[in-house]
Amino acid sequence: MLSRRVIVCLDVRDRRVVKGVRFERLRDVGDPVALAQRYEAEGADEITFLDVSASAEGRGTLLEVVRATAERLYVPLTVGGGVRTADDVGAALRAGADKVSINSAAVADPDVLSRSADRFGSQCVVASIDALRGSSGSWTVHTHGGSRPTSLDAVEWAQRCASLGAGEILLTSIDRDGSLAGYDLDLTRAVARVVSVPVVASGGAGSARHVAEVLTEGGADAALVAGILHDGVTTVQAIKEQMEADAIPVRRAAND
Repeated sequence: MLSRRVIVCLDVRDRRVVKGVRFERLRDVGDPVALAQRYEAEGADEITFLDVSASAEGRGTLLEVVRATAERLYVPLTVGGGVRTADDVGAALRAGADKVSINSAAVADPDVLSRSADRFGSQCVVASIDALRGSSGSWTVHTHGGSRPTSLDAVEWAQRCASLGAGEILLTSIDRDGSLAGYDLDLTRAVARVVSVPVVASGGAGSARHVAEVLTEGGADAALVAGILHDGVTTVQAIKEQMEADAIPVRRAAND
């Protein structure tokens, strides 16, 4: 059985890491380069760098910050925010990203996923989906940092993204983001059941137990964590110890 991954997310705005609740009330957390190095040293399997205001501001990703971060990391780095074209994907990869996350641009032009996968390989392309539960119980896709609703069903959209060449789905529950109430297990399960590519669950982690739950009950291949690490609620090591206690395959550092 493949090891499950613990991925630390750095939401970046104005060159600083921020964290909020349901994508709002953002507060400063620290320097992205320093935090990336810290979490790698603590045992994070990957780092995800999301420029959370790029799409809403109509600009590209802050590649100089990406480059400065990538130069100091050995673990894989995923970069997203402001990526609109396959050329943008290439620029992020040249800046040091291992994978590139595409969200709003894929909704506007789904073929950007297939064009990027054809040029750089599916393993480089991550379809990022921000989902909000509706009154009917289903989830709808939102874009531009969660500020713009669409008519897309999140589960169906995830399935289409995978068919277009996305090698991974980054699935964020807007309802749970920053809530510390745990991941949306129903949403994660629904997507994991219909795609054959890895699903990264995001939004809602409040404890190491929540991470273990989404990797077992939710069917996720990886869990994205942010606020509980930034605020010292838990650590990457504690999360991995919980995973091991629950018999979840975990990656350990070479010097452990």
